[in-house]
Amino acid sequence: MGGFLSDYGVRAPFFAAAGLTLLNWLYGYFVLPESLPVEKRRKFEWKRANPIGSLEFLLRYKIILGMVASLVLLYIAAHAIQSTWGYYTMFKFKWDESMVGYSLAFVGLLIALVQGLLIRLIIPKLGQQRSVYVGLSVYALGFLLFGLATEGWMMFVFLIPYCLGGIAGPALQGIMSTQVQPNEQGELQGALTSLMALTSFFGPPIMTNIFSAFTKPGTDYYMPGAVMFTAAFLTIVSAFLARLSLKKNHPVVKAPVETQQTVH
Repeated sequence: MGGFLSDYGVRAPFFAAAGLTLLNWLYGYFVLPESLPVEKRRKFEWKRANPIGSLEFLLRYKIILGMVASLVLLYIAAHAIQSTWGYYTMFKFKWDESMVGYSLAFVGLLIALVQGLLIRLIIPKLGQQRSVYVGLSVYALGFLLFGLATEGWMMFVFLIPYCLGGIAGPALQGIMSTQVQPNEQGELQGALTSLMALTSFFGPPIMTNIFSAFTKPGTDYYMPGAVMFTAAFLTIVSAFLARLSLKKNHPVVKAPVETQQTVH
Protein backbone atom coordinates (compact mmCIF):
# COMPACT_ATOMS: atom_id res chain seq x y z
CA MET A 1 0.00 0.00 0.00
CA GLY A 2 2.82 2.39 0.83
CA GLY A 3 4.50 1.81 -2.53
CA PHE A 4 1.22 2.23 -4.40
CA LEU A 5 0.16 5.36 -2.51
CA SER A 6 3.56 6.98 -3.02
CA ASP A 7 2.54 7.48 -6.66
CA TYR A 8 0.12 10.13 -5.35
CA GLY A 9 2.87 11.99 -3.48
CA VAL A 10 5.40 11.26 -0.78
CA ARG A 11 2.97 12.39 1.94
CA ALA A 12 0.10 10.14 0.84
CA PRO A 13 1.26 6.99 2.71
CA PHE A 14 1.49 8.97 5.96
CA PHE A 15 -2.02 10.36 5.62
CA ALA A 16 -3.30 6.85 4.90
CA ALA A 17 -1.47 5.55 7.97
CA ALA A 18 -3.06 8.29 10.08
CA GLY A 19 -6.50 7.32 8.80
CA LEU A 20 -5.91 3.63 9.54
CA THR A 21 -4.70 4.49 13.02
CA LEU A 22 -7.88 6.48 13.65
CA LEU A 23 -9.98 3.53 12.49
CA ASN A 24 -7.98 1.27 14.79
CA TRP A 25 -8.69 3.56 17.74
CA LEU A 26 -12.40 3.71 16.92
CA TYR A 27 -12.57 -0.07 16.67
CA GLY A 28 -10.73 -0.51 19.96
CA TYR A 29 -12.89 1.99 21.80
CA PHE A 30 -16.33 1.05 20.48
CA VAL A 31 -16.05 -2.60 19.46
CA LEU A 32 -13.19 -4.47 21.14
CA PRO A 33 -14.33 -5.88 24.52
CA GLU A 34 -12.30 -5.45 27.70
CA SER A 35 -10.47 -8.72 28.39
CA LEU A 36 -9.72 -8.07 32.07
CA PRO A 37 -12.59 -8.98 34.45
CA VAL A 38 -13.83 -6.21 36.71
CA GLU A 39 -12.75 -8.02 39.87
CA LYS A 40 -9.13 -8.14 38.64
CA ARG A 41 -8.84 -4.48 37.72
CA ARG A 42 -6.85 -1.99 39.76
CA LYS A 43 -7.41 1.67 40.42
CA PHE A 44 -5.90 3.85 37.70
CA GLU A 45 -2.72 5.70 38.75
CA TRP A 46 -0.89 8.22 36.61
CA LYS A 47 2.51 7.18 37.97
CA ARG A 48 2.04 3.78 36.34
CA ALA A 49 0.59 5.21 33.12
CA ASN A 50 3.77 6.88 31.85
CA PRO A 51 6.59 5.14 29.96
CA ILE A 52 9.16 5.54 32.74
CA GLY A 53 6.76 4.21 35.35
CA SER A 54 5.98 1.20 33.20
CA LEU A 55 9.69 0.42 32.81
CA GLU A 56 10.09 0.60 36.59
CA PHE A 57 7.48 -2.14 36.73
CA LEU A 58 9.91 -4.52 35.01
CA LEU A 59 12.58 -3.85 37.64
CA ARG A 60 10.29 -5.14 40.39
CA TYR A 61 10.38 -8.62 38.91
CA LYS A 62 13.99 -9.78 39.01
CA ILE A 63 13.00 -13.16 37.62
CA ILE A 64 12.16 -11.68 34.21
CA LEU A 65 15.10 -9.25 33.87
CA GLY A 66 17.13 -11.74 31.85
CA MET A 67 14.23 -12.20 29.46
CA VAL A 68 13.80 -8.42 29.27
CA ALA A 69 17.47 -8.07 28.28
CA SER A 70 16.91 -10.73 25.64
CA LEU A 71 13.99 -8.75 24.21
CA VAL A 72 16.00 -5.52 24.20
CA LEU A 73 18.68 -7.08 21.99
CA LEU A 74 16.00 -8.63 19.81
CA TYR A 75 14.24 -5.29 19.34
CA ILE A 76 17.53 -3.59 18.41
CA ALA A 77 18.44 -6.39 15.99
CA ALA A 78 15.08 -5.98 14.27
CA HIS A 79 16.10 -2.50 13.16
CA ALA A 80 18.57 -4.06 10.74
CA ILE A 81 15.42 -4.76 8.71
CA GLN A 82 13.13 -1.95 9.83
CA SER A 83 15.68 0.81 9.35
CA THR A 84 17.93 -0.38 6.51
CA TRP A 85 15.91 -2.79 4.35
CA GLY A 86 15.22 -0.20 1.66
CA TYR A 87 18.79 1.13 1.69
CA TYR A 88 20.31 -2.34 1.74
CA THR A 89 18.27 -3.82 -1.10
CA MET A 90 18.52 -0.72 -3.28
CA PHE A 91 22.28 -0.50 -2.76
CA LYS A 92 23.13 -4.17 -3.15
CA PHE A 93 20.53 -5.37 -5.65
CA LYS A 94 19.54 -2.11 -7.36
CA TRP A 95 15.88 -2.47 -6.36
CA ASP A 96 13.48 0.39 -6.98
CA GLU A 97 10.69 1.61 -4.71
CA SER A 98 8.17 -0.81 -6.19
CA MET A 99 10.35 -3.86 -5.57
CA VAL A 100 10.96 -2.73 -2.00
CA GLY A 101 7.19 -2.41 -1.59
CA TYR A 102 6.59 -5.90 -3.01
CA SER A 103 9.17 -7.40 -0.68
CA LEU A 104 7.62 -5.72 2.36
CA ALA A 105 4.19 -6.93 1.24
CA PHE A 106 5.66 -10.44 1.21
CA VAL A 107 6.96 -9.82 4.74
CA GLY A 108 3.46 -8.82 5.80
CA LEU A 109 1.99 -11.94 4.24
CA LEU A 110 4.49 -14.20 6.01
CA ILE A 111 4.01 -12.45 9.36
CA ALA A 112 0.24 -12.80 9.02
CA LEU A 113 0.70 -16.50 8.30
CA VAL A 114 3.03 -17.00 11.26
CA GLN A 115 0.96 -14.98 13.74
CA GLY A 116 -2.46 -16.00 12.51
CA LEU A 117 -1.84 -19.71 12.06
CA LEU A 118 1.58 -21.17 12.76
CA ILE A 119 2.00 -19.73 16.27
CA ARG A 120 -1.16 -21.51 17.36
CA LEU A 121 0.28 -24.78 16.05
CA ILE A 122 3.99 -24.48 16.80
CA ILE A 123 4.00 -23.11 20.36
CA PRO A 124 1.61 -25.74 21.78
CA LYS A 125 3.61 -28.41 19.94
CA LEU A 126 7.09 -27.31 21.01
CA GLY A 127 6.22 -25.59 24.27
CA GLN A 128 7.04 -21.97 25.05
CA GLN A 129 10.67 -22.42 26.08
CA ARG A 130 11.63 -24.52 23.08
CA SER A 131 9.74 -22.12 20.82
CA VAL A 132 11.95 -19.32 22.14
CA TYR A 133 15.12 -21.22 21.23
CA VAL A 134 13.88 -22.38 17.83
CA GLY A 135 12.50 -18.94 16.99
CA LEU A 136 15.67 -17.08 17.90
CA SER A 137 17.78 -19.63 15.99
CA VAL A 138 15.91 -19.24 12.70
CA TYR A 139 15.70 -15.49 13.29
CA ALA A 140 19.51 -15.31 13.51
CA LEU A 141 19.76 -17.60 10.47
CA GLY A 142 17.55 -15.23 8.51
CA PHE A 143 19.80 -12.26 9.28
CA LEU A 144 22.89 -14.25 8.35
CA LEU A 145 21.39 -15.32 5.03
CA PHE A 146 20.35 -11.73 4.23
CA GLY A 147 23.95 -10.67 4.68
CA LEU A 148 25.25 -13.47 2.45
CA ALA A 149 22.66 -13.06 -0.33
CA THR A 150 24.14 -12.37 -3.76
CA GLU A 151 20.92 -12.08 -5.80
CA GLY A 152 17.73 -10.13 -5.14
CA TRP A 153 15.44 -13.18 -5.43
CA MET A 154 17.31 -14.78 -2.54
CA MET A 155 15.95 -12.13 -0.19
CA PHE A 156 12.42 -13.38 -0.80
CA VAL A 157 13.46 -16.96 0.00
CA PHE A 158 15.42 -15.95 3.09
CA LEU A 159 12.43 -14.02 4.41
CA ILE A 160 10.83 -17.38 5.21
CA PRO A 161 13.19 -18.42 8.06
CA TYR A 162 13.41 -14.80 9.20
CA CYS A 163 9.64 -14.49 9.61
CA LEU A 164 9.38 -17.95 11.19
CA GLY A 165 11.56 -16.49 13.93
CA GLY A 166 8.45 -14.51 14.88
CA ILE A 167 7.42 -17.35 17.19
CA ALA A 168 10.14 -16.34 19.65
CA GLY A 169 8.63 -13.01 20.76
CA PRO A 170 5.16 -14.30 21.69
CA ALA A 171 6.66 -17.37 23.39
CA LEU A 172 9.02 -15.22 25.45
CA GLN A 173 6.24 -12.80 26.40
CA GLY A 174 4.02 -15.75 27.26
CA ILE A 175 6.61 -17.05 29.72
CA MET A 176 7.00 -13.59 31.24
CA SER A 177 3.23 -13.30 31.67
CA THR A 178 3.25 -16.34 33.97
CA GLN A 179 5.63 -14.54 36.35
CA VAL A 180 3.39 -11.55 37.16
CA GLN A 181 0.02 -11.26 38.85
CA PRO A 182 -3.20 -11.60 36.81
CA ASN A 183 -4.09 -7.96 37.45
CA GLU A 184 -0.68 -6.85 36.15
CA GLN A 185 -0.86 -8.43 32.70
CA GLY A 186 -1.81 -5.17 31.01
CA GLU A 187 0.95 -3.33 32.82
CA LEU A 188 3.45 -5.95 31.66
CA GLN A 189 2.39 -5.54 28.04
CA GLY A 190 2.53 -1.76 28.42
CA ALA A 191 6.04 -1.98 29.88
CA LEU A 192 7.19 -4.16 26.99
CA THR A 193 5.70 -1.68 24.52
CA SER A 194 7.61 1.12 26.26
CA LEU A 195 10.73 -0.98 26.03
CA MET A 196 10.21 -1.40 22.29
CA ALA A 197 9.76 2.36 21.94
CA LEU A 198 12.98 2.97 23.86
CA THR A 199 14.98 0.61 21.64
CA SER A 200 13.47 2.38 18.62
CA PHE A 201 15.42 5.43 19.78
CA PHE A 202 18.76 3.57 19.68
CA GLY A 203 18.18 0.91 17.02
CA PRO A 204 17.85 3.06 13.87
CA PRO A 205 21.01 5.16 14.36
CA ILE A 206 23.01 2.07 15.33
CA MET A 207 21.99 0.05 12.30
CA THR A 208 22.02 2.84 9.72
CA ASN A 209 25.47 3.99 10.84
CA ILE A 210 26.84 0.46 10.61
CA PHE A 211 25.43 0.19 7.09
CA SER A 212 26.90 3.57 6.18
CA ALA A 213 30.33 2.77 7.63
CA PHE A 214 30.68 -0.39 5.56
CA THR A 215 29.31 0.98 2.27
CA LYS A 216 30.50 4.58 2.03
CA PRO A 217 32.92 5.48 -0.78
CA GLY A 218 36.55 4.87 0.07
CA THR A 219 35.87 2.60 3.04
CA ASP A 220 38.61 0.11 3.84
CA TYR A 221 36.07 -2.46 4.98
CA TYR A 222 33.45 -2.74 2.25
CA MET A 223 30.76 -5.13 3.48
CA PRO A 224 27.08 -4.24 2.86
CA GLY A 225 26.00 -7.30 4.84
CA ALA A 226 27.74 -6.10 8.01
CA VAL A 227 24.50 -4.66 9.37
CA MET A 228 22.79 -8.05 8.93
CA PHE A 229 25.70 -9.88 10.53
CA THR A 230 25.49 -7.48 13.48
CA ALA A 231 21.80 -8.27 13.87
CA ALA A 232 22.55 -12.01 13.72
CA PHE A 233 25.15 -11.60 16.47
CA LEU A 234 22.74 -9.64 18.68
CA THR A 235 20.10 -12.33 18.18
CA ILE A 236 22.54 -15.06 19.21
CA VAL A 237 23.40 -13.11 22.36
CA SER A 238 19.66 -12.63 22.95
CA ALA A 239 19.19 -16.41 22.76
CA PHE A 240 22.06 -16.92 25.20
CA LEU A 241 20.53 -14.50 27.72
CA ALA A 242 17.12 -16.13 27.35
CA ARG A 243 18.67 -19.53 27.93
CA LEU A 244 20.49 -18.35 31.06
CA SER A 245 17.35 -16.74 32.47
CA LEU A 246 15.07 -19.70 31.78
CA LYS A 247 17.59 -22.21 33.05
CA LYS A 248 18.27 -20.24 36.23
CA ASN A 249 14.71 -19.47 37.20
CA HIS A 250 12.98 -22.62 35.96
CA PRO A 251 9.65 -20.84 35.41
CA VAL A 252 6.54 -22.91 35.61
CA VAL A 253 5.15 -22.57 32.11
CA LYS A 254 1.39 -22.65 31.97
CA ALA A 255 -0.75 -23.39 28.94
CA PRO A 256 0.05 -21.00 26.07
CA VAL A 257 -1.76 -17.70 26.31
CA GLU A 258 -2.57 -15.12 23.69
CA THR A 259 0.30 -12.65 23.42
CA GLN A 260 1.25 -9.75 21.23
CA GLN A 261 3.88 -9.97 18.53
CA THR A 262 6.49 -7.25 18.88
CA VAL A 263 9.36 -8.10 16.50
CA HIS A 264 9.04 -7.56 12.71
